[in-house]
Amino acid sequence: MTESNTLDILKNAILLEKRGKAFYRMAAGQSTNADVKAFFETMADEEVQHVKILSDQYKAFRETGKFRAPETASTGTISRNVLTPEVKARIAAADFEAAAISAAMLMEERSIALYSGRGQSAQDPEEKKLYRWLAEWEKEHLEFLAAIDAELKERIWNDNGFWPF
Repeated sequence: MTESNTLDILKNAILLEKRGKAFYRMAAGQSTNADVKAFFETMADEEVQHVKILSDQYKAFRETGKFRAPETASTGTISRNVLTPEVKARIAAADFEAAAISAAMLMEERSIALYSGRGQSAQDPEEKKLYRWLAEWEKEHLEFLAAIDAELKERIWNDNGFWPF
């Protein structure tokens, strides 16, 4: 892949992460419950970390034509303490927060597709490692969001008598 294409991919990835951060900050700003607000703020903070990592790689590649080994000791971890049953119940009770979860899942899926695809096609071992690591981090986000979404669906089905038994 040419240097220009690689830099374009990094720029698009940075833009995607910045959009995610803006979305999560907006969701936090719209949330009336402090715990739900904290959940969305945590997600926004993780997107900020992604922007920094990608920006550092952009700078390194632009200056040297190579990716540098990312400082990827571990993926971000959304504290399980943030997603308590009470927080999940508050998200379920609020239409906006529930809609935000669905929208966030789509954003995370898009990020996973971008990073997974680039991780497979990259020739540079450090680039490959970077994108695979980012894809795993985004999968972690998606798993949290999917768990909340599943609970929301089940609660709605139960509340509306959709179960045949």
